[in-house]
Amino acid sequence: MQFKASVNQLTQPLVQELIDDADRLRVKVSRLENGCTIIDAGITVPGGLEAGRIITEICMGGLGTVNLLHSAYTDKWPLSVNVHTSNPVLSCLGSQYAGWSLAHEKYYALGSGPARAMATKQKDGETVPVEELYAELNYRDSAEQATLVIENDAVPPLEIVEKVATACGITADKLTIIITPTSSIAGCVQVVGRVLEVAMHKAHELHFPLENIVDGSGSAPVCPPHPDFVKAMGRTNDAILFAGQVHIFVKGDDDATEKLAKELPSCTSRDYGKPFAQVFKDNNYDFFKIDGMLFSPGSVIVSNIESGHSYRAGMLNNELLELSFAS
Repeated sequence: MQFKASVNQLTQPLVQELIDDADRLRVKVSRLENGCTIIDAGITVPGGLEAGRIITEICMGGLGTVNLLHSAYTDKWPLSVNVHTSNPVLSCLGSQYAGWSLAHEKYYALGSGPARAMATKQKDGETVPVEELYAELNYRDSAEQATLVIENDAVPPLEIVEKVATACGITADKLTIIITPTSSIAGCVQVVGRVLEVAMHKAHELHFPLENIVDGSGSAPVCPPHPDFVKAMGRTNDAILFAGQVHIFVKGDDDATEKLAKELPSCTSRDYGKPFAQVFKDNNYDFFKIDGMLFSPGSVIVSNIESGHSYRAGMLNNELLELSFAS
């Protein structure tokens, strides 16, 4: 059955919380000349853990729950992001996934969050989603307001803001853009909070039937931020690659369930074994040269709710996590 609730409407209370409690959450709210609301969560203000937690729930389209707590499953980095959602495909792929490429002159960013589900374009005289993924998800959102999350260290130019608003079918004053630099605390939380999302994305890449994924949860340690972009990006990725854990609940036959579990962990990638910043450097700082199968959690459990069988694969790698976080 097609999901009918609006991810943009579901996230509005969370967006309003950021706006109303900006001082407490250490974020800055401003308006551009076209009326678009900008929430700075780490460029000119400190941001913080709680802001990152709320932004992660916004990224998940209001369909997920995000908590921060201490855990002993890693040797030296106890603070963890824990996420779960009973709508993992829509929440993670239909909202949280950073799938909207936005560029103008020298500015480039990937957009994530619920606004993606409203974005359309004209193709061969028809109105179609900006991202082809939504046809497969059989979902298209419609709302009076939209929210986009950008992982960048600068406010997007007006040209991009207008492009986003137009694609979503709204005026710019009905659009909110949240910006979380990778080097900020909030940025670290919201990226590490994608631990379940990367599992959903890889399951999709492995051609596992998305309709057979029924529930899911994940956790990963919060990395210490770093002022250098490459190192900051490396740490957020490594938190998931080396210490991310997910538990996915599926239906279908056990052979497909076991196959998914075996192929899902990051250690199955040819590029596994070094901190991500080093992998990035070794590939001449070109994302497209990195094995796409690397972007996945370190350890997985896949439980088949129809057979009662569960399959485990992957591993936690405290040595590589420490090498990344402490360097």
